[in-house]
Amino acid sequence: MIGRVVGLAALAAAFVVVVVLLSRGGDTYEVTAEFANAGQLVKGNEVVVGGAAAGKVETVELGPQGQALVTFTVNEEYAPLARGTVATIRSPSLSQIAGRQVELTLPVDSQDPIDDGGTLSQQETVSAVDLDQLFNTLDPETVEDFKHVIQGFEESSEGVGPQANRGLKYLNPFLSTSRRVFGELNADGPVLERLIVDSSQLSGALAERAPDISALVANLSATMNAIGDRKEQLAEAISLLPDFLRRANTTFVNLRAALDDLDPLVTASKPAVAELRPFLAELRATASAAVPTVRDLDAIVRQPGSNNDLVELTRLQPAIAARAIGSGSPNCGPGAENPDDLKVAADGDFKQGAFGETVCALTNSLGTLSFFRAYTPELMGWFNTFSHIGGVDGTGGLARIGLTLSPFSPSVPIVPDPANLLTPEQALAGLNTDDLSRCPGRNERPVGSGDDSVPFSDGGALTDGSRANGECDPSQGAVGP
Repeated sequence: MIGRVVGLAALAAAFVVVVVLLSRGGDTYEVTAEFANAGQLVKGNEVVVGGAAAGKVETVELGPQGQALVTFTVNEEYAPLARGTVATIRSPSLSQIAGRQVELTLPVDSQDPIDDGGTLSQQETVSAVDLDQLFNTLDPETVEDFKHVIQGFEESSEGVGPQANRGLKYLNPFLSTSRRVFGELNADGPVLERLIVDSSQLSGALAERAPDISALVANLSATMNAIGDRKEQLAEAISLLPDFLRRANTTFVNLRAALDDLDPLVTASKPAVAELRPFLAELRATASAAVPTVRDLDAIVRQPGSNNDLVELTRLQPAIAARAIGSGSPNCGPGAENPDDLKVAADGDFKQGAFGETVCALTNSLGTLSFFRAYTPELMGWFNTFSHIGGVDGTGGLARIGLTLSPFSPSVPIVPDPANLLTPEQALAGLNTDDLSRCPGRNERPVGSGDDSVPFSDGGALTDGSRANGECDPSQGAVGP
């Protein structure tokens, strides 16, 4: 009886162990990856991380959009995978033509885990490319040429096996280093993609400029030929280069101290440079607007033809200056011994010059201007087409504006002061027509400063009887206030 109880207990314990193991098996971490092509990948293939086994492929199915859905498990030490993991289908080696494995590239820093049963999209996977698929993209002519290339490699390596083996000795370090390089390139895929795209655009631009590139190569060839023709001169210049570099070295050493001295200047210039930025922006617009002006100025400065631009006018300036200044100082007085020598000599040398003649003309006109000073009203009236109000002659203006009142004016409310009225004698004097010796400016009001300039007497010469043409009488003039 006791034996049966022990047997049943053992059976129950075994059942519990089996249930626990089965339940733990359900905790396996699985991820489904979408591949564009999963050819030759089958259930049971390895999943590796850095070349070490990390899981296995569980199923390979066809997705609703024609993609390959590969479900694989990952060992506990790698679970859970982080977002940014890249799954790549690779061949383990060249000897395993039909074998495949899934290689996982883990991200460096990622805090976004992939849940159990999660999915890696096609943007996070890389499908395998068979060599046959690559060859199928080539046309028959290219395949034939590729065969010739392989045959050429065979002929080039014939008889040089030992040397090639020594070269292959360094292939492993080279590949190891290349692996690091390509690893860096893969780590920065978007930048590499932009580089390839930009290179493609550059190639397209170069293809569009094929004639220009051909011309550039032709010109470069001509340049190289010209340099070859001057090889002796080039060799001489190269021989002088060491001395030049030695002297330049000394100059650069001395320049270092000058640059140290310039540091305070640069520091002090920084505020000014900051304020200079708006000025330069305005200057840029000004320079752009000045293009038509500069173009017109270029036409003014120099243009085809003779005596029609600023350059030729400038060349005439010395001759004009010689004629304007002359070779002698102005001598305008009446005591000049030989006035003819002051003008043009027999050999064509202009002695006094145009400026000297102008000085003499102004100097000699002082007497004339002094004489006409008294007749300024007549001259101004003539220039002004005699449009003055009233009459203007040598004795001054004749127009008067005044208020004339009498004791009998109806508009006067009071009797005016008799002192402001004209006396009968003054009224009769105003009717006198024999005032024929009036002095110039007699009709003008005297100047308040009392300088005796009104009337004009030319320093008394017009009133002292010394002139041959008679004198004037300063007492004669118009009556009235």
